[in-house]
Amino acid sequence: MAADAGLIAELSGIARQALAPFTTDAPYALVDFPNHSNVGDSAIWAGEMAYLRQHAPEPPSYVCSLGDFSMEELQRRCPQGPIFIHGGGNFGDVWPHHQAFRNRLMELCPDREIIQLPQSIHFASPEKLAETTRVIERHGKFTLFVRDRESLELARKHFPCETILCPDMAFFIGPIVRPASPEVDVLCLLRTDVERVELGDAVRTGPDLRVADWLGEPKLELKMVKAMGALNGAASGRSRLGMFNAAAEARVRRGASLLATGRAVVTDRLHTHIISLLLGIPHAVLDNSYGKISRFMSCWTSASTLTQRCDSMTAALDWARAQAAETRAN
Repeated sequence: MAADAGLIAELSGIARQALAPFTTDAPYALVDFPNHSNVGDSAIWAGEMAYLRQHAPEPPSYVCSLGDFSMEELQRRCPQGPIFIHGGGNFGDVWPHHQAFRNRLMELCPDREIIQLPQSIHFASPEKLAETTRVIERHGKFTLFVRDRESLELARKHFPCETILCPDMAFFIGPIVRPASPEVDVLCLLRTDVERVELGDAVRTGPDLRVADWLGEPKLELKMVKAMGALNGAASGRSRLGMFNAAAEARVRRGASLLATGRAVVTDRLHTHIISLLLGIPHAVLDNSYGKISRFMSCWTSASTLTQRCDSMTAALDWARAQAAETRAN
């Protein structure tokens, strides 16, 4: 199947229009690079960089991951201009180290415009929600982009900042040519982290079905990719940006290659849904632990004919197997 090019263009166009007022000629920083193996977060970074290449006059003057953030280096490389924070699904207390970094950044940079790129929001703790509300209020120059209406409602109720609804940045990657022919009818790409939902015994491997997650990666190969990216970026004084971009692009390629092994896909990962759309692979979607995927789909992608929301693994497998049979017949 072909990627849903019309939907991809529509969603990237909505995001482009929303982001345009915040994309200026001033130097800027982009922080919280996802320095881990989750392909979805790398797809967001790759989309952010694709947007910036098209619409910003220069690359970011300063980039960092959580582990190598330096206030001194930020001030030296980017003493003024906005600070963009990488988007994703970590605004809240599910992934607390990211929220702690976000809150700390606002406290360290009280005079800087800080723009959070599109996020999903989930707080289980009222105390953590109240703490973030206080930090945003004290800062006064924080802008929040969110990926679904429920996050928009929560933010507008609690946070004294401008909040804007915007699709996920991964759509700026655009349609992806399927990198390989399928090997099995159904690939089940399922979460193995804290956002997983217990799916019972419905998933069993067999000749027509493969179960995987995309958190594992070849360490030596990635190390070489990063080294080459750093070397390529060194000529322009942006070795770290070169390293980050090379790693993100390699992870997106790895994820696309994994998804391509299935004629159809079953998933509970949001970016498996998004990358499957970019690849044109039919896929059944189950929700994560707090409804992130259904919220996103209701807002942006429910019209796609490539995807089906399901309430059980049995229903998802039945739909995916029917799609695989149709694909084989064609």
